[in-house]
Amino acid sequence: MKNSVSDRSFLIESDEEDEATAVEDGKRGGHGGEEWGDEDGGSGSDSSSPCDSPRVVAARCSQPSSYTQQWPQSYRQSIDMYSSVHSPNLSFLGTPSLSRLSNSFLTNSFRGKPPEIISSLIKPLLPTSTAPTRDEQQQQQEDVRKSSHYLPPSRKASSLQRIPEDHRPIVGGHEVGPYRQCSYFQGVMNGVNVLCGVGILSTPYAVKQGGWLGLVILAVLGALAWYTGILLRRCLDSKEGLETYPDIGHAAFGTAGRIIISIILYMELYACCIEYLILESDNLSKLFPNAHLTIGSLTLDSHVLFAILTALVVMPTTWLRDLSCLSFVSAGGVIASIVIVSCLFWVGLVDHVGTVKSEGTALNLPGIPIAIGLYGYCYSGHGVFPNIYSSLKKRNQFPAVLFTCIVLSTVLFAGAAIMGYIMFGESTESQFTLNLPPNLVASKIAVWTTVTNPITKYALTMTPLALSLEELLPPNQQTYPNIVMLRSALVVSSLIVALSVPFFGLVMSLVGSFLTMFVAYILPCACFLAILRSKVTWYQVVLCVFIIAVGLCCAGVGTYSSLSKIIQQYQ
Repeated sequence: MKNSVSDRSFLIESDEEDEATAVEDGKRGGHGGEEWGDEDGGSGSDSSSPCDSPRVVAARCSQPSSYTQQWPQSYRQSIDMYSSVHSPNLSFLGTPSLSRLSNSFLTNSFRGKPPEIISSLIKPLLPTSTAPTRDEQQQQQEDVRKSSHYLPPSRKASSLQRIPEDHRPIVGGHEVGPYRQCSYFQGVMNGVNVLCGVGILSTPYAVKQGGWLGLVILAVLGALAWYTGILLRRCLDSKEGLETYPDIGHAAFGTAGRIIISIILYMELYACCIEYLILESDNLSKLFPNAHLTIGSLTLDSHVLFAILTALVVMPTTWLRDLSCLSFVSAGGVIASIVIVSCLFWVGLVDHVGTVKSEGTALNLPGIPIAIGLYGYCYSGHGVFPNIYSSLKKRNQFPAVLFTCIVLSTVLFAGAAIMGYIMFGESTESQFTLNLPPNLVASKIAVWTTVTNPITKYALTMTPLALSLEELLPPNQQTYPNIVMLRSALVVSSLIVALSVPFFGLVMSLVGSFLTMFVAYILPCACFLAILRSKVTWYQVVLCVFIIAVGLCCAGVGTYSSLSKIIQQYQ
């Protein structure tokens, strides 16, 4: 093992523990040993390895991990759309091949197939006249074994063989691919794209709620988010076969842990979709305040009208079979965040908009719980961090990648928070775009960028939840009409909630307090202590217990305050 300063810190295991883990993995001849070799810059293959035999490789590959055989099996593939970008390929669920499969678009029939069958489905564009050599076959089998999208057997595993080859489902860009393909820069961009979402719009409102000193909470939560992200990496490296956050929960607390963590993650994604609809409604009604629709005696104001129109626009995108087209476009979320913050600075510094009579409050204790939830929501990316870690070419770069992601995101969050509150003071809205003067070019760019970005991300955010529910359907019910009805029902339900609770900042604070605190702070520490309890040091235990205690307090106080203010809005 390479010796480095980070290897000797309290965040990561000591060199002796690394060597012990590497020796243990080497004895198993498993995947873990190859990961250590890759971290050291090696190719992960050794002439003395038992993997030299293609038969041994196929046998090992055909043995699925016990952590990925239970619900949700589609989590890895659906979340991979957040952590990697693929070229567009537009097609809908209702294709002949999918109708014959009576299946979801992630082609669950690939589950459990040995490398020979999977390789036979991945054919070159032009046929080759020469047969592959044994070394080439071995390399192909090794590539398949390293694929991050290799799935364990399922109850529909045998269905693929019954389908004619010309009707088999298309292998999408995020279904079969190299296990590690992201460079350092790509990993950083994927991470920032995940973190810099709609939460950045409410950071000035968070300063209004908690005061200037509340920005310390933002910095502290960012540092703790980096540390808990490292803990997730430690958990993934602790056992062979762990790939996702639900897998970590399974290894730590069994099936119950896997289900509970999955439900929390899906609730967070569903809440994000609700936020998208509220955001669209607020910003479009600002652009077109006089818009309304009268149907008989029923009149829909601009907020309700634009919420419904947004749901109608995004609903067909949830029917897409291959979401790589949306994944490709939504990768511009990093650029969108930079554009929005730049427009805010332009309006304030160049157009000289916003004159605050008072300097603001240094510390507003009653508003701190709301601020904690808003700041916490900004770091709700831990459900994707394991996928980013698995996609890196050099996994030992993950701490640096994660650190860079969080630093860049925090700079954007703090910049928007400081500038927005300086400009608008106590009149700051839950989204600073609502405070921007509508007649300025920079304001229009910021608002339209804010409106456009969620349109591309809604389906990507809702699809993981939809796929998990599709898994629960009986095989004979996984037909095209049922899938469309299920996904449409999810969109309609999110619309109903958005219309019932149209309070962007308060809903975000509720999600950040209740869900994000568990996903980003409490559960990583709890899983780390449960999985590596025999290797953790006393100061790691103290720090993890401290983070859990702080997370629970923030979750309790923030959730209570958010719910109380939401109830007050109806009184």
